[in-house]
Amino acid sequence: MKKVVLAMSGGVDSSASAVLLKRQGYEVVGLFMRTGVHATETDCRPDNKKGCCSAIDSNDARRVADKLDIPFYALDFEREFDQIIDYFTDEYLRGRTPNPCVVCNNWLKFGKLWEFGKQLNADFIATGHYAQVLRDGSGNAELHRGVDPDKDQSYVLHGIKKEVLDHLLFPVGGYKKPEIREIAREAGLVRVADKPDSVEICFVPDGDHAALIRRRRPELATAGQVVDTDGAILGEHDGYERFTIGQRKGLGIATDRKRFVLEIIPESKTVVLGDRENLLSVGLLGKEINWLCPVPLNEPMRCAAKIRYRHSAVPATVRAGEDGTVTVDFEEPQSAVTPGQAVVFYDGNRVLGGGWIDSRY
Repeated sequence: MKKVVLAMSGGVDSSASAVLLKRQGYEVVGLFMRTGVHATETDCRPDNKKGCCSAIDSNDARRVADKLDIPFYALDFEREFDQIIDYFTDEYLRGRTPNPCVVCNNWLKFGKLWEFGKQLNADFIATGHYAQVLRDGSGNAELHRGVDPDKDQSYVLHGIKKEVLDHLLFPVGGYKKPEIREIAREAGLVRVADKPDSVEICFVPDGDHAALIRRRRPELATAGQVVDTDGAILGEHDGYERFTIGQRKGLGIATDRKRFVLEIIPESKTVVLGDRENLLSVGLLGKEINWLCPVPLNEPMRCAAKIRYRHSAVPATVRAGEDGTVTVDFEEPQSAVTPGQAVVFYDGNRVLGGGWIDSRY
């Protein structure tokens, strides 16, 4: 019998994954990551759509493990998770917009958790992500989109190392969300079957990332000026960390027309606003690219590029450099290409690779 270590969050997706893996005959071991993030019962009530990541979730995961009669471990990753929050903070202070879910997947879920799984002599690691690992004609593992287009999470999984793909299982990736909730109900997992999805960053449950950054870096003065593309001063802001490229609402100043954040300049603490057309970019430069397929260096490769989680991948030409960089030329200009976010490349439903947006042009 093959052994699988399953990352259990206390939510419906990982809980249904446990059910599906048991049905498929695997020996399942549940693992929960303690991150030091706290929440209350009020945060986790059914009508709160933010979800949570706390001891409450750990208890839910443990109940599911007990119900399904599988071993369960809660691992302490508070120190490691604190480093992810530092990354999040520092990226905003560099004038970039971070993606902590990608970093958490790369480093913790498919890094540290898999290291622990190997200590248990596990054959596979599994999570409740909506993605699929499929095999090509030669039996090579490939990362693909999940079946449910509304829940597909392949974008945040692009950083998985190619050698780990052979040991990955995504049990819910071949289902749609309503089917997964029904699987949990049928298994008697009533508490988690209708548990709301987490839609906020787990360590910013109130959505106020600027307040988090100020608590972690109280010594920094980040207030400055808001200017237009000609350098004319439009107003003042109380901290550039609360802005992101493409932002229109919550600018804190009155303007004569709709304006959008075009650039954040941390050196001068300046936020530059402009019109919608100023947001368009014909391409980008990417770095730290993780390829899941063979790629010819410095040769044009046609594919589809996705520049944020809710972005529809668009036709592009990619040229891979020898130093883990890429240039990406879009077939049509794209709006709000944001440094710090991930760019992910697709061939149909297959993930070819991805990395970090460094700049746009």
